[in-house]
Amino acid sequence: MKIRQVLQGKSINALYTVSSGQTVREALNVMADKNIGAVLVVDDDQLTGIFSERDYARKGILMGRQSADTLISEVMTAPVITIEPEQSLDECMVTMSERHIRHLPVMENGKLIGIISINDVVTAIIGDQKTRINSLESYISGSPY
Repeated sequence: MKIRQVLQGKSINALYTVSSGQTVREALNVMADKNIGAVLVVDDDQLTGIFSERDYARKGILMGRQSADTLISEVMTAPVITIEPEQSLDECMVTMSERHIRHLPVMENGKLIGIISINDVVTAIIGDQKTRINSLESYISGSPY
């Protein structure tokens, strides 16, 4: 399965972004409002970073920073590890596992086109397994798909 297929299968494929000049509190408000665990940092139409709940915990709270006074540029993760839409779901899983990350922005020809979360990966794998099981059951029982 390709990343493009995973993106197409998402019920919501919205991209929520902030700029590096916004405050952590503004980013947290977006994340809470949209019920997401990370926002992409985009400046001048270029992906410059990603800000996640983990960044907030480790680089914000634990460092004693105040969310209203801290800029995203101070706590975001950069450079951003990305994936391309024609890469496989397996490659995506390996990258997430090796890098200990839960979100991968998807870039095509230098343009941001989506984001894959660990939840998207799990959902795609479960869907693929259900399809395979149904096909095998149909094959064994001799009924058409």
